[in-house]
Amino acid sequence: MPDFRIADCGTIFLIVPLTPEARDWVDANIGADNGYQPMYPTVIAEHRYAPAIIAGLTSAGFEIEED
Repeated sequence: MPDFRIADCGTIFLIVPLTPEARDWVDANIGADNGYQPMYPTVIAEHRYAPAIIAGLTSAGFEIEED
């Protein structure tokens, strides 16, 4: 099972934590108060920020599923 599902929705990316460890990472590295996050713990990220977030997930050893 992947740890995160990443969905490219055109103008934004949705980064969905699927495991407790993934949720912990989101809490520690992004947080509910970081920008506009009405779907938290699903993270809404602009295209300019998504590559850095995805690189961080990959370097932390998380498995990612692209939607």
